[in-house]
Parts: sequence; structure tokens; C-alpha cells
Amino acid sequence: MSTPGTSTGETALDAPRIWAEFTDPAEPEQRVRADLTWLTSSWHCIFGSGCAGIYADRPDDGCCTLGAHFTDADDLARVTAVAEQLGPDEWQFHDEGSAVVDGRPGWQDVDEDGETVTTRRVEGACVFLNRPGHPAGTGCALHSHAVLEGSPPHQAKPDVCWQLPIRRSYRTVERPDDTSYLEITIAEYDRRGWGPGGHDLDWYCSGRPEAHTAPEPAYLGLAAELTELLGAEAYAELSAHCEAHLAAVAAARQSPSGRRLLPLMVHPATLRATP
Repeated sequence: MSTPGTSTGETALDAPRIWAEFTDPAEPEQRVRADLTWLTSSWHCIFGSGCAGIYADRPDDGCCTLGAHFTDADDLARVTAVAEQLGPDEWQFHDEGSAVVDGRPGWQDVDEDGETVTTRRVEGACVFLNRPGHPAGTGCALHSHAVLEGSPPHQAKPDVCWQLPIRRSYRTVERPDDTSYLEITIAEYDRRGWGPGGHDLDWYCSGRPEAHTAPEPAYLGLAAELTELLGAEAYAELSAHCEAHLAAVAAARQSPSGRRLLPLMVHPATLRATP
């Protein structure tokens, strides 16, 4: 596979970005660090509408070829409750997922460490992935169930699934005066977020122009997810910074001398996808 960002048309992993930092209005001891270049991009999920899948030999899977890892007990409990509501009419692998395997529900598995719970892989992909031709439609049975119930899909899916391609990370920042604060970074979940194996994925959406065709910026399209990750007050502050950034981009577009700044201010994949 070619190195991402070279001959593939995918954005280079170390493309320059513009960041904003602000104190969390709800938590004064926290600061949010946000990648404005990513959040104001035109990315959106194109599963079933041009997504090539992370592996070339399984283009219909999207990023569901691998089983999802659960982050904690709450994550597992939430998905367990939804899985129990799924019927065979909306879940292709209902029989396999409902059976008991090694003392666990059939849709659960454990990682190599024997402790970390994951979703089981059935016929080459996540057990919750309905394959092409299923009457309920192709895609995540958990997601589809939430849509039918009129609830936000992120409340039905594993954390890792609904957060992609947002990456939330934490670090403690020590100040020179011996005080500290918790820094929450919101950025693009690029190939590196998958670990060393991320570089071997045949296709990945966040840096591809094909996925940067949304009519609205990502911070609006992912409003529910970002609010869940940050809280309502921090998301409102984030939105204000994104709006200001977009205004700066619009002004730069109107200035001939400012055009050279656009690769920094606009996500390269969005820039390539813009007519």
C-alpha cells in the first residue's frame, strides 16, 4: 500500500492544523484543545455511499470488519440493553448473537488478554453488521434500531464506534507555578489512532476527499457526539470558535494574498473536494 497522503490522494498525517484552546465553562479546572481545521471540515460518514472499507477485500464492511472494544462497564451495559431489544427481523445474526458461547452472550468476545470485552466477529466482520441484501438494510443493527426508535444512534452503539472519527484524549498539564489542569483534546481520529496496524488499512475515510462532501461542517454534523464528549456548555464554546474560524476562512478566500493560507486553515481533504 502507498504511504497515506502521497499517491493515494489521502491527506498527509502531519498536515498543519489550527488549534483553539479554552477553559471548559462547566469545569474551570479543565481546558479544551480543539483541532479547528478538522472540526470545520466537510467530513461525513459515507458508509454505503462511496466508502471503500478499511480492507479492500471487504468493501461493504466500512470500518466494521474489526470487532469493537468496550471502554468500560457502562459502555458494555448500554449496548447489552440495546442488543436484548433486537429481533431477527432487524439483526441478521440474531441467532448467533443471542446464543450463549463460553458463558457469554454470543455477540460478546474477549481480546487476547482474556479480559477486554469486544463484539464477536461473525463471517469476517462485527456480529452487529447486517450484510448487503438483509431485509433491514445494510449496516449496524444497533444504529438502525436507534433510528427506528427515534433515539440518538450514539446512545445505542459502543463508544469506539460512535466516537469515530473524533479522537478525545486527556493529559495533565503542569504549569510553572506548580498548578496543573486537565487538557481534553478533540481532534481527528486518523490512522494512527488504530495503533501500528492503522498504517496498513487499505482505505481510511477521515483524510479522503470522497468523505469531505457534507453540506455542513463536521462540528455541526457531529453535534450530538461532541456534546456527549464535552458537555453542552463546552460544545457551545467550541461552536463559537468554529464559527469564528469559518468566518476567517471566508475572509481569506476573498483575499488574493490570503489564498496561500488555505491549506492550513481548511482541511486538505475538504479543499480537494471543493469544486
